[in-house]
Amino acid sequence: MANAIRVLAMDGVEKAKSGHPGMPMGMADVATVLFSKFLKFDASRPDWADRDRFILSAGHGSMLIYALLHLTGYKAATKAELSNFRQWGSKTAGHPEYGHMPGVEVTTGPLGQGLAASVGFAMAERRLAAKYGEDLVDHRTWVIAGDGCLMEGVSQEAIALAGRYRLNKLTVLWDDNEITIDGKVSLSDAVDQKARFKAAGWAVKAVDGHDMKAIKSALQWATRQDKPTLIACRTKIGRGAATMEGSHKTHGAALGVAEIAATRLGLAWDHDPFEMPETILSAWRKVGRRGAKDRKKWEARLAASPQAADFTRAMKGDLPEGAFDALNAKMAELVETRPAQATRQSSGAALDELFAAIPELVGGSADLTGSNNTFVKGTPIFDAPTYEGRYVNWGIREFGMAAAMNGLALHGGVIPYGGTFMAFSDYSRPAIRLGALMGVRVIHVLTHDSIGLGEDGPTHQPVEHLAALRAIPNLLVFRPADTIEAMECWQVALQSKTAPSALALSRQKTPAVRTVASSLNLSAKGAYEIKAASGEAKVTLFGTGTELALALKAAETLEAEGTPARVVSVPCFELFERQDAAYQASVIGRGTVRVAVEAAIKQGWERFIGEDGAFVGMTGYGASAPAEVLYDKFGITAEAVVAAVKARL
Repeated sequence: MANAIRVLAMDGVEKAKSGHPGMPMGMADVATVLFSKFLKFDASRPDWADRDRFILSAGHGSMLIYALLHLTGYKAATKAELSNFRQWGSKTAGHPEYGHMPGVEVTTGPLGQGLAASVGFAMAERRLAAKYGEDLVDHRTWVIAGDGCLMEGVSQEAIALAGRYRLNKLTVLWDDNEITIDGKVSLSDAVDQKARFKAAGWAVKAVDGHDMKAIKSALQWATRQDKPTLIACRTKIGRGAATMEGSHKTHGAALGVAEIAATRLGLAWDHDPFEMPETILSAWRKVGRRGAKDRKKWEARLAASPQAADFTRAMKGDLPEGAFDALNAKMAELVETRPAQATRQSSGAALDELFAAIPELVGGSADLTGSNNTFVKGTPIFDAPTYEGRYVNWGIREFGMAAAMNGLALHGGVIPYGGTFMAFSDYSRPAIRLGALMGVRVIHVLTHDSIGLGEDGPTHQPVEHLAALRAIPNLLVFRPADTIEAMECWQVALQSKTAPSALALSRQKTPAVRTVASSLNLSAKGAYEIKAASGEAKVTLFGTGTELALALKAAETLEAEGTPARVVSVPCFELFERQDAAYQASVIGRGTVRVAVEAAIKQGWERFIGEDGAFVGMTGYGASAPAEVLYDKFGITAEAVVAAVKARL
């Protein structure tokens, strides 16, 4: 059965003339024991909610998971798909991609991120078990990771989190083959990985990764531990290859026709490429059906449960009925009272209204809770041994937090949000990008969004970050201008089931700009006219966040001087691009002088202001000083906006 994985890996990579056969061949024995003896799944129902999650963190070895899915009988993993490995239109992408192939739980490839996401999967299981009971939620998360995953820095953040929270249903199977692309691991690393995991609070065991009895014993041991487990599986990369077994040359290239022929001979495998002998395929298909009884018993328990409807809704990702009733009522009140406050406070006020109404919300902060305003008063903390809480203390681990939030969202039943300073979104960026690629609902609360944070200086003042985040496809980047817009942006983010969101929120106060009630969520359009001109407009001013108030003030000055000026709020570039051409044209206001103001770099604003428009913003880094001083010294003022307009009239 293990050799079936090996030959499929060889054949797929050879057919594509591209790929990584060494890891699947080396871990075939471990994977065979895991799938045939321990993994709880039903190949006929890839979406069974109480299935075990299998995560191939070492995603370059994607032929391992494709072979396993094909052998166990996943309908989508056909022989044709395997033979079309890495080709246009295939479900068998070069690295496993969530949403392309059933059975792939998370997109992996960027090393370490599968391991980090697995922490979120394990956290979600514990949180939902606490909420719904272990009759409905009782499964494990299994990870295959390689040396590259463990070398990447995010792995330390991930294992420290898992150890602290004693996630005992998480097991990492380390492909300890002592090989990287360049050669021996010892070329670049001498870390005692087993000691590192032990120091982080994990139970650790080493095993011969080609001794199936020893592997079975180790996996059984893992299921009995009260903490997360690492099993160091000593393997040979390219196991079974005729002359290349153990060589780093098997890592990332096809073995070649001659080597594959010799390997087939050595394995006594006398079958054409992608062909399986009936006895072996039958044995594997039996493995794929093994979980059907457990699945049916679980379905019976779900049907009998008084929580069935709520559990099903939550796992589908649907929001509860009336999810925004309290928020809408609060917005109606705030339009009248018009509070001047930082948008990070506005975000906190939104959470106050949403948290009780949407019990799937699980939030936290990278040790900046008081600054990010991510904590709702009275919320229990997520922690061992009960895991009943909904607030996570992530520690100073932005990358680990963002990756684990992807795992929380992918597991289902949880809508995660997490806060940090916007400048530190650089630390989170690889996970934010992967979340956008997968299309998962994760909300990144990014406060201290400009030089307006003041005295902490340019190390903490984001300048290029808005443009950098807006460059990520399928990421909704919101920069609300006041409390009403902040609440509208939260609503859109929660309704966006197929895209993550980033909320850019200010430290400094900003006046209320939305002073007229609306039955529509205006921010959902991405951009909208917030102030019309007194006559035929000669000027269109664009702004976001705290700078929208400057645009409105500049418009007042221009109007007083006889120049009709309209103002457009642009809370989300990405949503604006989704609107029809007629709406976009009406908002942009062609034929007018166009000026944008934002305390960030210009990149991206050309879409609104064109080649001849003006931009009032940043061209370099900030400085240490109070916010009002910085805005004046860097020329981000209403007067500067007026001057830019006059220079172009």
